[in-house]
Amino acid sequence: MSSRTATPKTRAAELRKTLNSASAAYYTDEPIMTDAEFDRLYDELAALESEHPDLVAPDSPTQRVGAAPSERFRKVEHLAPMGSLEKVTSEETLVKFADDVRKRLGTDEPIAYVVEPKIDGLAVSLLYENGAYARGATRGDGERGEDVTPNLRTIRAVPLTMTTKSREQPPGLLEVRGEVFMPLSGFRAFTEQQAADGKKAAPNPRNAAAGSVRQLDPAITANRPLSIWIYGVGQADGVELTSQWETLQWLRAHGFRTNPFAERLDSIEDVARASREWETRRAELDYEIDGIVIKVDSLDQQRRLGALHGRPRWARAYKWAPMSAQTKLRKIHIRVGRTGALNPWAELEPVQVGGVTVSTATLHNEEDINRKDVREGDTVVVQRAGDVIPQVVGPVLPHPRGSKPFRMPANCPLCDAEIVKPEGEVMHRCPNRACPSRGLETLIHWVQAAMDIEGVGEQFVRRLWDHGLLRSMPDLYRLTPEQLQELDGYGEISSAKATESIQESKVQPFSRVLLGLNIPKVGWVMARNLARHFGSVDALMAAAPEELLEVEGIGPDRAELVAEWFADEDNSRLVEELRALGLQMSSGEEERPIEGPLSGKQYVITGTLESWSREEAKASLEALGAKVSDSVSGKTTGVIVGESPGSKLQKAQKLGVEVLSEDALASLLGTR
Repeated sequence: MSSRTATPKTRAAELRKTLNSASAAYYTDEPIMTDAEFDRLYDELAALESEHPDLVAPDSPTQRVGAAPSERFRKVEHLAPMGSLEKVTSEETLVKFADDVRKRLGTDEPIAYVVEPKIDGLAVSLLYENGAYARGATRGDGERGEDVTPNLRTIRAVPLTMTTKSREQPPGLLEVRGEVFMPLSGFRAFTEQQAADGKKAAPNPRNAAAGSVRQLDPAITANRPLSIWIYGVGQADGVELTSQWETLQWLRAHGFRTNPFAERLDSIEDVARASREWETRRAELDYEIDGIVIKVDSLDQQRRLGALHGRPRWARAYKWAPMSAQTKLRKIHIRVGRTGALNPWAELEPVQVGGVTVSTATLHNEEDINRKDVREGDTVVVQRAGDVIPQVVGPVLPHPRGSKPFRMPANCPLCDAEIVKPEGEVMHRCPNRACPSRGLETLIHWVQAAMDIEGVGEQFVRRLWDHGLLRSMPDLYRLTPEQLQELDGYGEISSAKATESIQESKVQPFSRVLLGLNIPKVGWVMARNLARHFGSVDALMAAAPEELLEVEGIGPDRAELVAEWFADEDNSRLVEELRALGLQMSSGEEERPIEGPLSGKQYVITGTLESWSREEAKASLEALGAKVSDSVSGKTTGVIVGESPGSKLQKAQKLGVEVLSEDALASLLGTR
């Protein structure tokens, strides 16, 4: 029966059944719907119950805060209820929340708020007796949770003993609340390991974290890259706290890991501003957030505001537009890239993801498609990776009748050459160096990624290619305004502006020229390292493979590829043409290594740092003259280790490389 023809009573019962099933699967490795779909159905049920109060049933998901505890674990009572939060999804409803708080307090007293990122993980409580970890439990239904004490004990970020000052007595009983999560870097490594072991991977970090905590064998949990943020206190015997902000400071001082981005704000307008900022910045973090949590700061005001149906009136979760959605995969297409790699991509029925209409998404390669078992005609889950690039996460089973697993074509779709798959690589490639894709895609890469020519993009290049005006990078710099004026839509001013932008790109540094030359296995970091090491194209062209091995990040295979590229006569002629046209062929000041107190030292960063993003730490080290590498070797001075480090830590220990904590990094940089 459709929702349009069902009676309110029937529809409410149908929604309760669907949502309760989804809630039961929410914290497992087998979710049955996306967050966006759950929220949509939940809002529909809440609206029905608001219009028809007699339809509110005890088993309605609107009347409880989470899934019932599993029968697999012993059930434990929380010392105080762990209420879930009502959500707001717009600045209008955020202001309404603030108005309601003001009205209920009934005074003109100042109201401050504490805001912190809303971690997409598993809510837990940790119980300490006389300062020692005694019990850990999931939130469950808010009143009772699952006893996962030994599992939470394996998480390094969970303190087994509180930190106390000299002669300070720890509380006889302390219950703190937090969110267990899996960092994105750890999730990627975990997913790769699951695939290598032939096991099904969790669809997202939240499910991976929840599934890891709820393992029957704590040894399995111990091998998962988990961490935790502590955000509150449920009970603390003998401890007098007056505000949420003071609570966070007290927790941090006693050894609990609190989110460094929490902040105290004096107005709801500041809260709205913070939400806007974090929505654009969340891709900077190494963990997933889907909004911010807003709490009235004063604990006295919190007590006076109270709760309704287990949900505090003094807090809200501001949730942003979901970054995933479901839609139909119409067709899998193949695009041949500038290196001859065949890149599959999905044509989708348009769908809103994170406030943006998405109609295409990346599919990476044939192995990834078949590992996920994605097929044409599937309903698929789409998400925006890093909040920018749409990708297909996986199918919503079952597959449509008659669907078949994807297979890469045997021949190039552009030149019909027989496709090859080099040993040890996941990508299929067109071996034809004269394939039309090479010239066109290389030119697009040159104007967009390498030289960043203002006002000259992919459509410009494709149009000139189709009209035969452009076949190589030198052709671009020989274009005249008169040639462009022959094309529809180009007048005297627009033609002059385009050619002027092209000529101005000649000042771009040598490293960008190297990036644009389409040298195999040379991306942005490698181009910069080559420019810094050799200083000029002449020195680079004369370098033997063994000399290239001295460049940071280059192994034997890559050294051979770079040497072969420069030894090719066609490539040498291309370099000379670009030199004659005035492009930079030697390093400027900005590409030379910085001289400083850490010059000659080389560091590797692994794991999640609490006080810096990885890019901030890297930039700070390089500003003092150090090199920061992606791999550990005998040349490595030290490995800086954050939460949930990967295999780089083991390699450092094996090689006897010094391991540095985040505090040691702070000392190294001369700052806290």
